[in-house]
Amino acid sequence: MIDARHSSGANPRNQTDSTDLGHDHHLVTVSDPRCTYPAKRLANSYRVALGARDYLFQKCPLWLASALPPLLPGSAAAHVKWFARYDISAAPSPLGDVFSPSFGQLAVLSILLLWVVSRIETMGIGRTVIAGLDDLTAALQARSEALLRAGLGAFFIALWAQGAVILTPELATQDMRIGWLQAAIAMGMFWRGTLALSGGGIVLLFCLGIRDYGLFHMLDYPVFLGLAGYLILSGWRLDLFGRPPIVLLRWSAAVTLMWASIEKWAYPDWTFPLLDLHPKITMGLSHSFFMTASGMVEFGCAFALIWTPLVRRLAAVALVSTFTSAIFEFGKVDAIGHLPIIAAMLVFVAEQSGGVGGRVALMRQPIRVGAFYALCLLGFIVAYYGLHALLITG
Repeated sequence: MIDARHSSGANPRNQTDSTDLGHDHHLVTVSDPRCTYPAKRLANSYRVALGARDYLFQKCPLWLASALPPLLPGSAAAHVKWFARYDISAAPSPLGDVFSPSFGQLAVLSILLLWVVSRIETMGIGRTVIAGLDDLTAALQARSEALLRAGLGAFFIALWAQGAVILTPELATQDMRIGWLQAAIAMGMFWRGTLALSGGGIVLLFCLGIRDYGLFHMLDYPVFLGLAGYLILSGWRLDLFGRPPIVLLRWSAAVTLMWASIEKWAYPDWTFPLLDLHPKITMGLSHSFFMTASGMVEFGCAFALIWTPLVRRLAAVALVSTFTSAIFEFGKVDAIGHLPIIAAMLVFVAEQSGGVGGRVALMRQPIRVGAFYALCLLGFIVAYYGLHALLITG
């Protein structure tokens, strides 16, 4: 059961077509050539994986290889507002505390890892890995829209059944009409003609969240606007300036996670009681260093979602692992709250490489990843602290 009473921020300021789910992307059967993997193809995939492993450990310095395990997504960290007390009116940590030596070292390590994967992507082995991913996720790619619609349908039915929340566990409400809107959104997933209506319903829920909790709080969840846009564009069979609707969803997910990572640095003390209750997720690290590291891992994976195909697909795999492992630690609340983004990450894993303009391809050359990462990191920190001062303090 979702219980938002544990959060000090839980009280709002103001109290006919036939079903076509999955029909647009045919269901792949065992006889489908994309789902048949002969021994030769499996052997080739295995050799590619071994080659990638050998390349990394031969070309990367030993210290980098030893630094990889702590940064892999084995440390589940739930969205803190769902499980612990928080107070967004409090002043965030001073920037001098945020920009600690460990912060700088982890940022450099993140840039180096992104550069390594970006560089591999430009090589023959990178193209082979992408082709292998395309083969392995072909069935998922064919069902990607059905997966998102089913995941969102299940999510909104769960919210309707629980009641008393708007979009996420801490967004409590006393308006019982919201539950029926959530049920209607879930029903709209069954027909393409009603997808746009469901998207509009999600936008309405987001606006209700702004009304009750303020704009700054709802900046935690732009992924819902991305989901709404995806449904509207898919329902009307439109694209986004020549790009598929999934691009909008991927960017909104990236922005959501990058913003959430800043919160780990601005308000680490919110999470400390949660770490005391679940000490094993820190892997023996100090609370302060763990929050710095987990925020950097989350920001790096989120940034990777807007980078090149191999980088973003591997980041999506890492994020799926993180969110899934958090469910075992934090239970049903986390499972329900993260269901839409887990479904989205699975779709990102299967998202095949789309053509991009020459200018975009030039901007995403491996040599530029460090500059873009640094600008993005500083930009989000400035935006978080600036908007907090403007919307909360001021």
